[in-house]
Amino acid sequence: MRSPRPTRVQVEVSLSLVVPEGTALPVLASLRYEPVDPYAVQVVFHAGGDEPGAEVSWSFARQLLVDGLREPSGMGDVRVWPWLGDDGPVAALALSSPDGHALFEVPRASLEDFLTRTYVQVPLGAESEHLDLDATLANLLGASGSGSGQR
Repeated sequence: MRSPRPTRVQVEVSLSLVVPEGTALPVLASLRYEPVDPYAVQVVFHAGGDEPGAEVSWSFARQLLVDGLREPSGMGDVRVWPWLGDDGPVAALALSSPDGHALFEVPRASLEDFLTRTYVQVPLGAESEHLDLDATLANLLGASGSGSGQR
């Protein structure tokens, strides 16, 4: 008997943007996992409205979230660490880009639920079984690089 094909996991969360004055601002976001990209997760920020470009997405390793629940993890653009927020345990999510830096509080329970659901779809260690290397290479090379060498 063949196991069912894994499906997308998406959890809507209300993050808190930590601002220098100390007042947190609520930010609506989605935590998203696509089994076709089994090592990665996305945080999709809903900037408002249904207009094109109203969403901003950050993609990074699923393992970074797991590690960040236990200890400070990551370097560079994305860092995650356990933190005690005003309303209890959270994970701190720090994002950096040339355009600026942002620090968010992610409710720990929401993050743990999301990660549990992703591991139901694609268990730890089974990620490579869900990679389509041919499609990935074709994407990287583009249509002109994926030909059979015929002239």
